[in-house]
Amino acid sequence: MSEIAAAVRRLSADAVQSQRTVAIAESLTCGKLSSALGAAPESARWLRGAVVAYSAQVKHQVLGVPHVPVVSETAARAMAAGVRSLLAADVAVAVTGVGGPGAQDGEPAGSVWLAIDTAAGQWARHEQFDGEPAEVLESTIEVALAMLLAAVDKTALPS
Repeated sequence: MSEIAAAVRRLSADAVQSQRTVAIAESLTCGKLSSALGAAPESARWLRGAVVAYSAQVKHQVLGVPHVPVVSETAARAMAAGVRSLLAADVAVAVTGVGGPGAQDGEPAGSVWLAIDTAAGQWARHEQFDGEPAEVLESTIEVALAMLLAAVDKTALPS
């Protein structure tokens, strides 16, 4: 079993046990994260849905991202809050970044912002991944799953 598949199975079990629902806002991964979660056992019990907001216009209009660079902490946090509210979920994750091969918004290829939003608060992190675009996407999904696991497993945010 792949690392992603194993993480998805753990997340599914934890979400079912904790009775928490999950929503996703993704740009860089263009549906790959939500597709992985949708294939999880019992996903219908906990997966609220996803918004694939690839264009800046969709990020602004649908998810409430302010007019800032879309590859930024501010954008990732707004995406997570926006999708959690839109889909009435307990936990939301957002990913936005530059897959490559070139830069975007002044950020180099492999620059990724991820954010979690819950009723208890938010947290975000930045990653700089090396490799081809497909490797950047896979690494992004792995980190997003780890962040979701932490958010679903705990009643409070990590410090």
